[in-house]
Amino acid sequence: MTAELRDRIALAVAGLCIAASLVALAVGRVDVGIYLAPEGDRVVVSHVTEGSLAARDGVQAGMIVVNLNGSPVLGLPQFVYPNDWPDTGEEPEPIGTEPRSPTPMQIDPVHLMELLRQPIAYIDLIQPWDLQTGSAEFGYAVQSYWYEHYFRGGSVVPLALGVLILGAGGWLLASGRAGASLKPLAIPVAVAVAAPLLVQPLEATWWVPAIGLAGLLATAAMLPLAHALIGLIGEEYDRRLIGVAVLGFAVAAAVLAFLPVGFSYDPSSWMRWVLAGAVPLLPGLAAAGPLTVGANAGSSSGRLLESAEFAVAGATPMVAFATDGQPWIFPLALWLGAIFVAGRFTIRPLARLATRAQLQRDLVVAATEAERARVAADIHDDALQELTLLVRRLDAAGDTEGADLARTVSDRLRAICGDLRLPILDDLGVGPALDWLVLRIERLAGGEVRLERSDGTRPPADVELAFFRIAQEALANAVKHGRPPIVVRYHATEHGASLSVDDAGPGIVAGAGDEAERAGRFGLLNMAQRAEQIGAILDIRRWPGGGTHVALEWRPR
Repeated sequence: MTAELRDRIALAVAGLCIAASLVALAVGRVDVGIYLAPEGDRVVVSHVTEGSLAARDGVQAGMIVVNLNGSPVLGLPQFVYPNDWPDTGEEPEPIGTEPRSPTPMQIDPVHLMELLRQPIAYIDLIQPWDLQTGSAEFGYAVQSYWYEHYFRGGSVVPLALGVLILGAGGWLLASGRAGASLKPLAIPVAVAVAAPLLVQPLEATWWVPAIGLAGLLATAAMLPLAHALIGLIGEEYDRRLIGVAVLGFAVAAAVLAFLPVGFSYDPSSWMRWVLAGAVPLLPGLAAAGPLTVGANAGSSSGRLLESAEFAVAGATPMVAFATDGQPWIFPLALWLGAIFVAGRFTIRPLARLATRAQLQRDLVVAATEAERARVAADIHDDALQELTLLVRRLDAAGDTEGADLARTVSDRLRAICGDLRLPILDDLGVGPALDWLVLRIERLAGGEVRLERSDGTRPPADVELAFFRIAQEALANAVKHGRPPIVVRYHATEHGASLSVDDAGPGIVAGAGDEAERAGRFGLLNMAQRAEQIGAILDIRRWPGGGTHVALEWRPR
């Protein structure tokens, strides 16, 4: 799926959320889940929707209506007191009861049907057995239920806030002001964060199909962001594993939205937003990766900041799901404020330090390569030219022994020039350059040195140079500290390049890099610096059975 198609799908889901919510605001009504019907001369609860507000409150079918929306439906006996009782401070004696027994109110049938069709804002109910055992003296176990506050839930407010987040948040992210790495994710992030608020008018109806649709749309709004974040995960295996997990969370969230269980229809339920929020959260954390860089790990200049931005992008929709009640914006605003403070005073200063350190490292690597090129050019243009003339003169003078010695020195200087700057690397690429290097190393290793390569494409020049220098250092260490056979594997495609060098020696010991640096040998450090320069991952370890394994993995970004 292309980024353009992904963005269009995200916007389409947001449009559906807004359209469905507008319909709910225009024609929707709060369904508390109570269905009433006349039964003889009384009005009873004929049915209670499972998982509804009424079911949550304990309303049961068969209960008798006493009062509906302020209109008496059933008169219960109450004591009647005389109007002319003197004000002595004592409780008056009742003179009777009115009515003498529970009596249905005389309501015009047309008016009664209109009353039953109204949304239930307030209702008094009583169980049939409580009606039989109650009395004016001991009272009646009438249970009151208030739902009027759901009618005044202000579902227009979250919808307006969702539209604001969608527009302003998308513009902020697309402009790059919130982070360069979030710019390609602007639309999916904005849609995922806004969706939980956009569907609030649907949930405010408390109508089972509307709540299910809200859950389905909100979960669908998470998928474009999850897809974008999965594409940022480095390893193919990790991408597949996270993709399966995301699909599982999405299916679970969608199914839960329609399941007839009490908590699934409660907008304050944690289960729904945890499942749906986990859809982008998991790939966001996986794309962020570790925020610390080990001794042999590679990182790009803004990796620290980029990791934090990916993690925040994945976590923010879950916080938006938690923003499901008045004052609506508070949890999300608190979260965004915390992100701003952390980014301003923690993450970005650390990222600037990392950038400065990387710039210094790149300058060192560039200066080293420039010095290598200068020395190679001086040797080639000066010493080698004079040696060539010397060989000709010695051959002309008949000094065969002197001419052979001069040729040996000339060959050694040419090899040194090749080590400093190999023309074949620039002309043919790192694959042929590794062929030349392996042939040369095999003469020094005293055993088999084998190259297995598959290079259908050439990486950028700086990547090829880093690969060659790391292979050069790894082979030198294998000859010095390991044993043949030595196997070099190089693989390059349009999706990246990888290199590995394995030997059959005793294997690198723990802390070898630190000991080498203290002794003034910086081979492992140079390898790590070159890997970091191109944003590759360098892994150096000892095999359990012995032997050192050097692996380099690079992917274009």
